Amino acid sequence: MGLALILGFAAATAALILCGSLIFIAYLKFFRAGVLSSSPTSDVELGTDEGQTADVSKLTISPQKEADVRRHRWQEVEALLGDRAAAAVIGEGGFSTVYLASLPDSTLAALKVYAGGGGELPRRAFRQELDVLLRLRHPRIVRLLAYSDDREEDDDEEGVLVLEYVPNGTLHEKLHGGGSTLPWAARTRVAYEVAGAVEYLHDGGGSSLPIVHGDLTTANVLLHVDLGPKLCDFGSARVGFSAAVRPAAPVVGSPGYADPHYLRTGIASKKSDVYSFGVLLLELLTGRPAIGSEGGMTLAAAMAPRLRGAGRGWRRWWIPGWVASTTRRRRQPWRRSPHPASGSNQP
Repeated sequence: MGLALILGFAAATAALILCGSLIFIAYLKFFRAGVLSSSPTSDVELGTDEGQTADVSKLTISPQKEADVRRHRWQEVEALLGDRAAAAVIGEGGFSTVYLASLPDSTLAALKVYAGGGGELPRRAFRQELDVLLRLRHPRIVRLLAYSDDREEDDDEEGVLVLEYVPNGTLHEKLHGGGSTLPWAARTRVAYEVAGAVEYLHDGGGSSLPIVHGDLTTANVLLHVDLGPKLCDFGSARVGFSAAVRPAAPVVGSPGYADPHYLRTGIASKKSDVYSFGVLLLELLTGRPAIGSEGGMTLAAAMAPRLRGAGRGWRRWWIPGWVASTTRRRRQPWRRSPHPASGSNQP
């Protein structure tokens, strides 16, 4: 029984790497040249050339990037939050709570408040997400508007990120919330545009080291009213990749999405995101959650028997045909504007 489980898990891993890789191959072949080459979003400035891993907690904030994002004092954040007990909670995580707030210009924003008093992990997650978001400029990655990190040692909060508000919930809610079915055209769009955001991270935006998101899930893909996706939650991101297990960087990841090789070894790489993207893609295709389907099995394990040997057939007809035609339709508005408005829903 143990051997069967191991073999099944290994097959699921291989199948998902293949599944995610095929989408990335299609994206690179048919989409990249017409989209990202004209986009002025290549300024992720993280890492060094001295090794494969950059410790984000030791990185300094680039003054050029900081000038684009306002640094609030904590009193200003309290004014934005108002009565905390009455504030609308729109999201919660292991170390943070996200509130809906109105900025002075009446723009809605999401305030991600990292709780203090939890030791090193909340502090590291906050610095990680802040330092990464300050350097990202991509239309499919949630935008950092402001932040506050002037906490005192006895504060209950570690820090606050003021993020753009994406009003249509998460991809997970759309797929599994029991509401209206997400149209196939929207699922196709999500797959390609999330792939574009992940490719941007992996390319490093011109940096010498890639960025690994580290927790790519349907819950971390927000949707605009037009169902355009926005990748969020960079608290688990890695700059470069781990060459070995590091005690200071604990293994993280969401059940059902985490790369088994990473969970086993602590080595994070681009393949970790590709595996998670494969699970996300299976959710888009099947409508099933990443964990809990078919008697408590992960979606990866449940789909493994159906995916064995499918790669050759998919490569033969799916990528050249359906993917190519879909991509040609999707790339036209991007050619006209590399930063489409969030309300745009052109075919």
